[in-house]
Amino acid sequence: MTSRRTPSRRTPSRRTPVRPRLVVAAALVAATAGACSTAGAADDTVDVLASFYPLQYVAEQVGGDLVTVENLTPPAAEPHDLELSPAQVRALGEADVVVHLSGMQPATDEAVAARAPEHLVDSADAAGLERGPNGAGAPSRASDALDPHFWLDPTRLAAVGHQVADELAVVDPDHAAEYAANAAALEESLVALDEEYASGLAACRGATLVVSHEAFGYLAERYDLVQVGISGLDPEAEPSPARLREVRAVVEDQGVETLFFEVLVSPKVTQTLAADLGVGTDRLDPVEGRTDPDADYLDVMRANLAALRGGLVCPGDA
Repeated sequence: MTSRRTPSRRTPSRRTPVRPRLVVAAALVAATAGACSTAGAADDTVDVLASFYPLQYVAEQVGGDLVTVENLTPPAAEPHDLELSPAQVRALGEADVVVHLSGMQPATDEAVAARAPEHLVDSADAAGLERGPNGAGAPSRASDALDPHFWLDPTRLAAVGHQVADELAVVDPDHAAEYAANAAALEESLVALDEEYASGLAACRGATLVVSHEAFGYLAERYDLVQVGISGLDPEAEPSPARLREVRAVVEDQGVETLFFEVLVSPKVTQTLAADLGVGTDRLDPVEGRTDPDADYLDVMRANLAALRGGLVCPGDA
């Protein structure tokens, strides 16, 4: 069995909209709430409510067929924009276990405070959130906000798996050993993914990663890239002209060949800047919302690795 200790390689104003702000339709809300409140009781499984996709993935992997997992954020929706109906708030209070990330979704934070679920996993506790994570070669900068995008470092997501297993064991002690074994298996798969990234990006240490917004700081920190965001942590914020000039200077100075846009966010600003600079574009998925039902977290992360290998200018490949 894999050790619970997650290995580390460290030494430790407005974007172009592509969809309206998410307001979940009443029928969908009712269906989701009904599933959350009855599915577990109907088949004698533990019902788990996750606030967005990476946490759903962890709960499914750790719980296996012993749990029924529902996601508050619908597929292909931007989690930051989530708004909850009264029915969803009630469902949050009735679930056997709630898995969320404090500071990620204001609506969920408010619902957690209002309903005070008895068995709550705040993944921020295990993830070790940081202010402004980035590669070792990045210039230091002050940041007041904690970066929530920890799951883009697979080893941090593995730590959350054990946290979820511990809470499931409290609710369902008869299956504690199975939850622990599932969490260990999840960690093993995430460590293997981490090793794929470390090997695949070994030649790219110190490479500049220009992204549409700063969702990839933990990935940059883990694999020693230098993240440069066209926009900051807030995906809603449109970059200022001054920021665009700064990014332009970085691209020209560092010989960047690809600017990365992402799913769920309009690529217009990134594509326009790339065209002005005469460089290419490619897509990275921050894995916040599941857009392809046939691709899970591991699949999307491996697709991201392929995009990084194809788009970064890697000094070690010279």
